[in-house]
Amino acid sequence: MQSNGEGQGQDSELSCLNSAQNGESSSAVGTHSNGVLTSTNNGNNVGAGLGSGTCVASTSSGSEVGSMKKKKLLSQSEEDVIRLIGQHLDGLGLNQTVDLLMQESGCRLEHTSATKFRNHVMEGEWDKAENDLNELRALMHSPNAIVRMKFLLLQQKYLEYLEDGKVLEALQVLRGELTPLKYNTDRIHVLSGYLMCSHAEDLRAKTEWEGKGTNSRCRLLDKLQTYLPPSVMLPPRRLQTLLRQAVELQRDRCLYHNTKLDSSLDSVTLLLDHVCSRKQFPCYTQQILTEHCNEVWFCKFSNDGTKLATGSKDTTVIIWQVDPESHQLKLLRTLEGHAYGVSYLAWSPDDTYLIACGPDDCSELWLWNVPTGELRTKMSQSHEDSLTSVAWNPDGKRFVTGGQRGQFYQCDLDGNLLDSWEGVRVQCLWCVGDGRTVLASDTHQRIRGYNFEDLTDRNIVQEDHPIMSFTVSKNGRLALLNVATQGVHLWDLQDRVLVRKYQGVTQGFYTIHSCFGGHNEDFIASGSEDHKVYIWHRRSELPIAELTGHTRTVNCVSWNPIIPGLMASASDDGTVRVWGPAPFLDTQEVDGLNENCSNMDS
Repeated sequence: MQSNGEGQGQDSELSCLNSAQNGESSSAVGTHSNGVLTSTNNGNNVGAGLGSGTCVASTSSGSEVGSMKKKKLLSQSEEDVIRLIGQHLDGLGLNQTVDLLMQESGCRLEHTSATKFRNHVMEGEWDKAENDLNELRALMHSPNAIVRMKFLLLQQKYLEYLEDGKVLEALQVLRGELTPLKYNTDRIHVLSGYLMCSHAEDLRAKTEWEGKGTNSRCRLLDKLQTYLPPSVMLPPRRLQTLLRQAVELQRDRCLYHNTKLDSSLDSVTLLLDHVCSRKQFPCYTQQILTEHCNEVWFCKFSNDGTKLATGSKDTTVIIWQVDPESHQLKLLRTLEGHAYGVSYLAWSPDDTYLIACGPDDCSELWLWNVPTGELRTKMSQSHEDSLTSVAWNPDGKRFVTGGQRGQFYQCDLDGNLLDSWEGVRVQCLWCVGDGRTVLASDTHQRIRGYNFEDLTDRNIVQEDHPIMSFTVSKNGRLALLNVATQGVHLWDLQDRVLVRKYQGVTQGFYTIHSCFGGHNEDFIASGSEDHKVYIWHRRSELPIAELTGHTRTVNCVSWNPIIPGLMASASDDGTVRVWGPAPFLDTQEVDGLNENCSNMDS
C-alpha cells in the first residue's frame, strides 16, 4: 500500500509541527481552516501561508522559543493516518474536531492552494478556480494535466450556464475558452449539440448530468483530484476505500466465504477480522433421499435452482422440488422406463426439458418435458450407438449427444439429426457459449473443440490418463476434469494450461462427476471412490472439507447454482444426500466467530 508520500520534495510542508523548546514565550500558535498554521508576535502575523509540515515558532527578543510543549516527531505513515482521519471527520461535518486534530498534531489536511481551489469549485467561482490551477501547476507531477483539469472546469461552467438559460454566456465559453484548449475535440462537438436543448430537464436527460449543485460539483472535484498528488489533496473518501479493500482482502482469503460480497462497510464490523465459520458452509447432512431402490449414478440441480434431478440404475429419474425457504427437497415426480438405467442428465437452458442418458450399452436417450412429465422424444439412431453423454446448445433448441462407439450427433428437440461427426469416441460433452463449438473428451485422453459450422476441430486439453468426465465454469474459461487414477484437475481453456491438481480424492476408472459451486463458483466439489465428498477452494489444492456419510462410491456432486449453501451427492449406496450449513446455526457463537477457516473437522 503506498504511503501517499508523493511530492514530498515540494511539500515537506506536510510533516508535523515542531514546537519550540520548553519555556514560555509571548508568541501564540493557532490553526484555521483545517490546519492552516499561523503564528503571531505582538499582533503581527508571521507564519500565515506556511506549508503544513513546516515547524512554526516565533521568538521574542531573547526569550525561549515556542509556547507549546515539544511534540513527538511523527513518521510519514503516522501523518498519513492523521490526514485520513481528518478527511473522514471532515466528511462527517465535524469541522471543529478536524481543526483541533490538525492543530494538536501540527499536520495539515491538504495544501492551502488545494483548499482554496476546492472552495472555489464548490462555490462555482470558475474564474478564481482557473487562477488556482496556476498555483497548483508547480505542485503537480504532470504539468500537462492542467489542460485536462481546465477542460473539466470549463465543461461544468458551460453546462451550468446552459441550465440557467444563459445561452450566450455558454456559447462564449464553448468558443472562447473550451475550443482554444485544442483538447478532446470530439467531446466539444458533443457539448455544442447541447445548445439545442429546449429546457433544463432536456439538458440533464441528454447529458446524463445531475445538474448544477453540490452533487455534480463534488463529482467534478473527484475527477479533478485524480490529477493532483495525494500530498496536495487526498483522494476522495480515502479512508473508506482502504477499509473496503481490507475487508475484501480478508474475505478473499477466507476459505469458507460463500456469500455475495457486499461493498458497503455498514454490512460488516471493522472491530474484528473477517472469518466465516465452517458451520455456515454446506458440510452437514440436511436430508437423505432414499426413494431410489438401486445405485444412484447422477444428480443435477436445475439452472434456476428450484429442482434437483437424480438418475439411478433402478431405471427411473426423480425430480425433486426445492423449498425456497427451508431448502428441503420433496419428490415432485418420477420419470420411468429407462431400461438401462440413467447415468447422465442435462437440463435445457430454460429448465423446460431434461435429457436422460444411459450407460455404455444404451443406444437411446429420453427427452422429457419437466412441467408436464411427458416424454417429448425418445431418440435412437442405431442399435449399435452408445448415447451416454449429452449437452444443450445455448439456444435451447438443439443438443449434441454421443458415446464411446464413435457416434457424435447434433439433433433438434424432436430427435432429428442435424449434423454428425464420425469416428469420435465421446466420453463427455459440453457446448460453448458461442453456440457453434462443442467440447468433447475422447478415448485419446484429450478434450477437442469441434465447430459444426465450418467442420473444423482442434486440441484444447491433453492429459496423460483417461478423462472420465469434465464440466465447464459459467464463464466458459475453466474446465474441471476427473482423470482416471489422477483425481481432479483444473484447466484454463483459454490459455490451454493445467492450473491445479486437487489432492485427496480417490479416482480410479469409475465415472465420477465433479462440479463448480458456491458464490462466484469459488469452490469445487467431487465424489470419490472412498465414499466421501471432497470440497476445495478453487485456489487451494488441499481439501477444506471431507464429507462423510455415504457408504459406497460417490458418483456425482451437484452444487445449487442459486443457493450457494446447498449441495447434493449421489452414491452407489442408493441414496442422495443433501448438504447444507449446520442446523440451528447461531452466528453469534463465539466459537463460530473465531473458528479457524482451515479446520478440517467433518
